[in-house]
Amino acid sequence: MIYKTKGIVLKVVKYGETSMIASVYTELFGMQSYIINGVRKQQKTNRIGLLQPGAILELEAYHQENKNLQRLKDFQWAAIYQSLLSDVIKNSILTYLVELFYNALKQPEANPSLFYFFEDSLLFLDQADSTVSANFSLYFSIQLPQFFGFKIEPIAHSFSEEKEMYIDLLEGCFVEEKPNHSHYLDNNLTSVINDLLKVMHPSELIELKINKATRKKLLVAFQQYYALHLPDFGWLKSFAILQEVLN
Repeated sequence: MIYKTKGIVLKVVKYGETSMIASVYTELFGMQSYIINGVRKQQKTNRIGLLQPGAILELEAYHQENKNLQRLKDFQWAAIYQSLLSDVIKNSILTYLVELFYNALKQPEANPSLFYFFEDSLLFLDQADSTVSANFSLYFSIQLPQFFGFKIEPIAHSFSEEKEMYIDLLEGCFVEEKPNHSHYLDNNLTSVINDLLKVMHPSELIELKINKATRKKLLVAFQQYYALHLPDFGWLKSFAILQEVLN
């Protein structure tokens, strides 16, 4: 049976002489693998441009339950980016977001709320100015865990030099006593994360003043946090590139 659904391309690999297999997170079916026959033939090379990580597509897909590899009847842009694919910094952030999402996704079932969060994030980043986009990877990294059950909840009170607070990365919460293990963040980083957790919409990121050194430390901390809560998460290959362009 043929279905129409939106999908976000996460990963693409060559298959045979002329075909490709695309890992796509879809609105209707969650994570799916699609074989696209003949797309690498010379007369169809313009179609390959649609099959790049982060592309939001309208799909016409054959779907059979309990089948690992599905087929696409047709696909086209659902949204055309203005800067996300051409701007070097934004494209590096996009690569990071896609890899983070792909590595974190352990449950392949459909989750429309997760799909819309990811779609809205990509569309917002495409339109964001440099001040907002610089901190967007932090915002996305700290919001994504809410869909996987290990989000850190913000605390209401303000931070002060008199009272130290820490984030226990193992427990995923704020604590007043320094944990007796090494997986925690100091008061300064904990304060910044609490500010990030209070951001209700990414447009509010413009109000946060986060320097490059702090941003780098937080991105390292987020990778550690994901690795502690998701088995086989691994180290993101896009991390080094993101660090370089954000510096």
